[in-house]
Amino acid sequence: MKYQCIIFDCDGVLVDSLSLSNRIMLELIKPFKISDEFEKIIDNYNGGSLKASLDKIEELMNEELPKDFVQKYRKLTYEIFRKKLQPVKGITEFIKKIDIPICVASSGPREKIIENLKTTNLLKYFRGSIFSSYDIQSWKPEPGIFIHAANKMGFKPQECVVIEDSIDGIQAALSRGFNIIGLATESNFEMMNKTQAMVFKSIPEIEKAVIKKANVNNDA
Repeated sequence: MKYQCIIFDCDGVLVDSLSLSNRIMLELIKPFKISDEFEKIIDNYNGGSLKASLDKIEELMNEELPKDFVQKYRKLTYEIFRKKLQPVKGITEFIKKIDIPICVASSGPREKIIENLKTTNLLKYFRGSIFSSYDIQSWKPEPGIFIHAANKMGFKPQECVVIEDSIDGIQAALSRGFNIIGLATESNFEMMNKTQAMVFKSIPEIEKAVIKKANVNNDA
């Protein structure tokens, strides 16, 4: 069956935000003397809920974070994103070639998704097809956000392909029968490759794979 809809994760797939947000997080937790410990495992929490990251940090600290921690984190990430955020290499060119419906399904807040897509000049490709875990109160590795996106787009899971950069996202998609493509880094390629996802290290590689199973305009 050819893909009839492509569901994109946002952070790490559309926008190159993870290195920036990870930097902010590690700076903020430096006073608590656990930044070295959390840095070793921070990739495990990319793609999931912010709450999961905060819970792990508090576990390492053995105490609660300050009440204004999330507010500070959001403020600093928004500021650095507005100045330095870039689209993931090759993603704009890929999107321009796609002739089937596409959407975004992200664990991030809706306003963050919209702002990041606007900053990277990608928003025009996704107007009306942006879905946030905060809208349905369900975060990866729960499959809710992908089911929600597929339903809203009018497709069954098996008619869609999800493009994800996290193990949580891959597990969520696989659990409900979605086709899944993983965008891996050097650090998580081996782990990601142990799943049932097709795994690649770059968007151009993913583009070639999707061209075979979707209606794509090679002249775009």
